Amino acid sequence: MNTNYVRIFDTTLRDGEQSPGATMTSPEKLEVARALARLGVDVIEAGFPAASPDDLEAVRRIAVEIGNSSSGKQPPAICGLARATSKDIEKAWEAVKPAAHPRIHTFIATSEIHMEHKLKMSREQVLEKARSMVSYARSLCEDVEFSPEDAGRSDPQFLYQVLEAVIEAGATTLNIPDTVGYTTPDEFGALISGIMKNVKGIENCIVSVHCHDDLGLATANSLAGINAGARQAEVTMNGIGERAGNTSLEEVVMALFTRRPVYGLETGIDTTQIMHTSKLVSNYTGIQVQPNKAIVGANAFAHEAGIHQDGMLKNHQTYEIMRPETVGAKQSLLVLGKHSGSHAFKVRLQELGFDLTDSELEKLFERFKHLADKKKDITDADLEALVSDEIYHPREIYQLDGLQVACGTMGMPTATVRLKGPEGELHVHAAVGAGPVDAAYKAVDEIVRTSNNLVEFSIRAITEGIDALGEVTVRIEGTNGSALLGPQTGTFQSRTFGGYGADTDIIVASTKAYLSALNKLLVTTEKYKSQ
Repeated sequence: MNTNYVRIFDTTLRDGEQSPGATMTSPEKLEVARALARLGVDVIEAGFPAASPDDLEAVRRIAVEIGNSSSGKQPPAICGLARATSKDIEKAWEAVKPAAHPRIHTFIATSEIHMEHKLKMSREQVLEKARSMVSYARSLCEDVEFSPEDAGRSDPQFLYQVLEAVIEAGATTLNIPDTVGYTTPDEFGALISGIMKNVKGIENCIVSVHCHDDLGLATANSLAGINAGARQAEVTMNGIGERAGNTSLEEVVMALFTRRPVYGLETGIDTTQIMHTSKLVSNYTGIQVQPNKAIVGANAFAHEAGIHQDGMLKNHQTYEIMRPETVGAKQSLLVLGKHSGSHAFKVRLQELGFDLTDSELEKLFERFKHLADKKKDITDADLEALVSDEIYHPREIYQLDGLQVACGTMGMPTATVRLKGPEGELHVHAAVGAGPVDAAYKAVDEIVRTSNNLVEFSIRAITEGIDALGEVTVRIEGTNGSALLGPQTGTFQSRTFGGYGADTDIIVASTKAYLSALNKLLVTTEKYKSQ
């Protein structure tokens, strides 16, 4: 036996599914089991077969298809949970026996509060029940795991007695659960250490840890137990489970991986599969991963603070203790927001292919900061829109200086537009339209007064969320004949001009796009094309 190897026992499909609202269908369970096998877990606790016929069938299917997979490596053991009753144990065996490596996991409570109030059994009765049911399970299956429920609150001396009895009865794995998430790392580590020192025959078994996160200590307790000699960790993807959840697979695995010099231990997990498996479980259970969740959260490899971004650009180790690629994430994300500095802003624009001058960067960074005050996260699409709107646009003969719109179910849609003219003069006009965009365009037409037909109007949100940046593109067609009364006169041929605008206010974006197209039209006239 490799004493430096920690088995990963995944109970996402059993304990994890007990999260309120997290129930999965049989096909979904099978798909998650496939992902767990690719991940490289040693044991999949596929369910509680006695709970229902559907649960039994789901476990059986996993045992058949995943428990016998031939992908070049040993398939995981497939485990079924059973209370310490013959009926439960028989159901568990029926479900897992098609697997190449079946396991029966049975349990009974050993804490005083559970024995008195839940089981209504004496210590002697619990001891005998544990011994007899493990013996029965072993008569069916060579691999039997036993858990003394609520071990964290059990009397250690009585716990030693129970564990010795089930070892004699044939248990191969002893799982020590902190069922209610009550212990601290020092306490749980001491509990495991006491078991390793005081239980006769313990050297012939694998000691496992199963911790809950009621006090936010599940991972810390599991690592303390491993440090004290446990060589199996019972975990779930994303830490899902009853109440506050279970120990997170990704946290234990990456703690052992990242701090290998401290623990000197290894697992069989392919860490590059972690992110994919996390997303799959999240999608099927409907339980979203919180953004600041360790390892798999959206912000786990994201950096917004300017100081952090500057350090990351110089050397990623300044603020990252692991590479995102290690867990299957694409790359570190320098999240551009109001806390970002000009260095990260410049680098990201260069990565997007924009080679801008210092003056252009300075001007664009000012607009970026203004946008960041309105919008929490700035995406690449936002940046591309800003560059297109600010840098790659025609000479502005008319500029939008102000816009106010009134619309709704009461009254008529009205827009008041203020434009800055060719000589810097201000023009203000109000108009009524069929809608706010129509009203704004009519007000612009009254100021610019140049003949055109709007032939295309397209609007879309280019980023996610209710604070998304809106993108509008328009095409206008210049009409034959003289321009209407106004400062610009001349004759132009029928021709199409495109305009683009972006803003968090979609009416503003629409007006910017229309003005952009009008400015392109105007520079073709005799009055402006030579300027």
